[in-house]
Amino acid sequence: MKVPMLDLNAQYEPIKEDVLQAMRDVFDSKRFINGPQIAELEEKIAEYCQCKYAIGVSSGTDAILISLMAMNIGQEDEVITTPFTFFATAGCIYRVGAKPVFVDIDPKTYNINPVLLEEKITERTKAVIPVHIFGQTAEMDKINTIAKKHNLYVIEDAAQAIGSEYKGKRAGSIGDVGCFSFFPSKNLGCCGDGGMVTTNNEELAEKIKILRAHGSKPKYYHKIIGGNFRIDTIQAAVILVKFPLLEKWHKGRQDNAEYYGDRLMDVVGIPYVENYNRMIYNQYTIRTENRDKLQKYLNDSNIGNAIYYPVPLHLQECFAYLGYKEGDFSEAEKAAKEVISIPIYPELTDEQKDYVIEKVINGIRI
Repeated sequence: MKVPMLDLNAQYEPIKEDVLQAMRDVFDSKRFINGPQIAELEEKIAEYCQCKYAIGVSSGTDAILISLMAMNIGQEDEVITTPFTFFATAGCIYRVGAKPVFVDIDPKTYNINPVLLEEKITERTKAVIPVHIFGQTAEMDKINTIAKKHNLYVIEDAAQAIGSEYKGKRAGSIGDVGCFSFFPSKNLGCCGDGGMVTTNNEELAEKIKILRAHGSKPKYYHKIIGGNFRIDTIQAAVILVKFPLLEKWHKGRQDNAEYYGDRLMDVVGIPYVENYNRMIYNQYTIRTENRDKLQKYLNDSNIGNAIYYPVPLHLQECFAYLGYKEGDFSEAEKAAKEVISIPIYPELTDEQKDYVIEKVINGIRI
């Protein structure tokens, strides 16, 4: 048997004709840029994320970048984030000229540890970017309390967390802005790159709208310098087809996680979910000291898997100038050596899940 890490064919086939029709509609209209589907998607995402505003952008990476720009964060500023995340989180901080400052993670949730946050704040700190890793929100009450005390912006990196909740509040509605990705592998993915910024702050929303069109309002009149950060109409059209299925897909992933957890909890470290959180399992990440041996066994068994993330950001070569060394963030470094994600997509059959479970157990015990 072969079980891919993600089966986009299984997702696509039931909605194929609807997706193709949505794309044909865009081609027939010739509204490839700023078509009506974008405004419709923004309205639906804003409502879904319990926010007043949603602004479509070109990717999840650009969602973070444009948020930093809207907050006037740049040279000599510092932004605190986690070293255990996708590169874009810290890469965007660097791109606006600011300095990434890292804080270690909670070993249970893999999210930034707020207990360690305040000691890293300086007079140059302007923002905190908690990452809702793997589909579970960070400890936002503590983060927001510290941020408010020090007059810092909070940018939620919710690229993996659309629909996740913290104490009943949706990801993207808890900080100053939320940044989402519609990369094809996400729970809600498009057919290329796309992203969204959510906020309840009217001033930030308006500025982000201006920044995404080269800083112009009206067209050809530029008070500020922005960039080309627009989401394509065709991407919005595809997401609109998928959007009504998102909750069903979340439920499928949650059911699969429960199926795995009941059978693997005594074998490997399974995902820990705070009882006040709603986890949407963008990844199902297990943990073992024998990770590399297990990965080889899964590969030999034709089971898709992935390591998120093998090298923490503070140890990446491009960030060597920051002066961090091995041992500085022990929990992130330990997680990087022990975690591995296995298939969790909602279309998995019981037969496929049983095969994955069997091979995980065998791979640990051999």
